[in-house]
Amino acid sequence: MTQEYMLAFDVGGTTIKYALITPELEFKESGHVPTEKNKDNKILKTLLAISQEFQAKYSLKAIGVSTAGIVATDGSIRYAGPTIPNYQGTPIKEKLAQTTNLPVFVVNDVDAALLGEALNGAAKNATNAYCVALGTGIGGAFLNNGQLFAGAHGTGNSIGYTLFDPCTQTNFEQRASTLSLEHELSPLEISVKDAFSEAKAGQEPYVSKLNAWALEVAKGLSNILLLFDPEVLIIGGAVCQQGEFLLQLLNNQLADLLPPNLCQTKIKTAILADKAQLYGAIYPFSK
Repeated sequence: MTQEYMLAFDVGGTTIKYALITPELEFKESGHVPTEKNKDNKILKTLLAISQEFQAKYSLKAIGVSTAGIVATDGSIRYAGPTIPNYQGTPIKEKLAQTTNLPVFVVNDVDAALLGEALNGAAKNATNAYCVALGTGIGGAFLNNGQLFAGAHGTGNSIGYTLFDPCTQTNFEQRASTLSLEHELSPLEISVKDAFSEAKAGQEPYVSKLNAWALEVAKGLSNILLLFDPEVLIIGGAVCQQGEFLLQLLNNQLADLLPPNLCQTKIKTAILADKAQLYGAIYPFSK
């Protein structure tokens, strides 16, 4: 019997990653190509070309695409920010399905990261899980009884825009993203990674800086825990590489923000790194 593979893509602002994934969730082939700022519909053309190339060599079961932007129910790009020009309206699912005659799943990249962790990572076997991606901004994704929750208009979990403070005119992501932490550390001429190293050694002012940032993150997490009560809350983004030290910072702050012994959610850091979105893209076809 011929083995059927799944082809996964992860479309970002600068790079399109791809991987051929086995039914056992192992990577057989992988690579990446530049988006070239989506000049002349470069992204869609690349997805189609790579899909046809792999279809000619392997028996494909399905294609999954994780992508930046808001994905419409028909698998097109409903909204895309300025990081990917001329991307909005791109009919990814329609064109891939027409060209390959295969089932196609298109999903937002934060949703895909959560699905990947649920499939083969930190949220494996959880039916209710929330993911908070800390990066340039802050994104959210909610897996509820095995199904993604996106809201009535597809804009649910836009947690980066919550917690607006009229005094500072800032929202959650403007105070708690890793980009905001970078800005806070810039006068000290130190990277986020190195600041964590100094804080682990008990060095000031890095301990105080990271505690202040962790408090801002925890304010958003506390609302998620109280509103959604997931089995597990996953912290994603490059900062998740700080592992147990990051979790300790957040849990220390959450202890002062939440009613004692009320929330039972387990908070974890993501473990799949840059493979999470690729796994998440093929989530519906891996069962």
